[in-house]
Amino acid sequence: MPENNGQAAPALPRDPLVLAGHTFSSRLIAGTGGAPSPQVLEEALRASGTELTTVAMRRVSPETRGSVWDVLQRNGIRPLPNTAGCFTAADALRTARLSREALGTDWVKLEVVADERTLLPDPAELLEAAERLVDDGFTVLPYTNDDPVLARRLEQLGCAAVMPLGAPIGSGMGIRNPHNIELIVEQAGVPVIVDAGIGTASEAALAMELGCDAVLLASAITRAHDPALMAAAMRDAIRAGRGAYQAGRIPVRRYAQASSPAPD
Repeated sequence: MPENNGQAAPALPRDPLVLAGHTFSSRLIAGTGGAPSPQVLEEALRASGTELTTVAMRRVSPETRGSVWDVLQRNGIRPLPNTAGCFTAADALRTARLSREALGTDWVKLEVVADERTLLPDPAELLEAAERLVDDGFTVLPYTNDDPVLARRLEQLGCAAVMPLGAPIGSGMGIRNPHNIELIVEQAGVPVIVDAGIGTASEAALAMELGCDAVLLASAITRAHDPALMAAAMRDAIRAGRGAYQAGRIPVRRYAQASSPAPD
């Protein structure tokens, strides 16, 4: 007889992600960059279970058949335009406004990077762009450094989420400063989404165990040897990490503690 007397194991609770008033059953936000073909991208997106996917305005064309836009439309996935490739607040505003006109959405993933070598966010330009986009009626989801002070400033400006990096874009180095991610989570009144640096499923699980609300993944999936299989692994890891966070891990102890009390 099974040790649980035949009773089913407890299922993870229904726990949707709420982002700017919209509900998503998946906490995996996907990116589209780096996929070798639209077919591979579509297989990976389906395997991931994502309902929200970033698209770079410089690569998407709603009028072109067989484009990324077609893939998203066919699978009922909400597009999240991003300002990838922008180095100034002015560039980001121009790109966001073009995306609103072309795709009919006020949502934007805000990227303003300092240079091509690191692709790290430029804090001054990022803050200026965020403030101007919020004032212009956009729902702004900014890609930011793992800096709790900068994340707080972005939230105070009215951003709908903060998206700290785990490590530089496409590096696959995982979460380099988990303590800072925890500090951002502790103070945030908006969803915290780890964006960039994740390389494999255990790192996505760690982000969720730290209390993040979601993970954004692109290269880790699209550049894997088997993108669809990696997408499924990331989906399951994010669910597992969220469940572990909600269940509450045991405290870390300096010395051993027997699992059963010692007899008197």
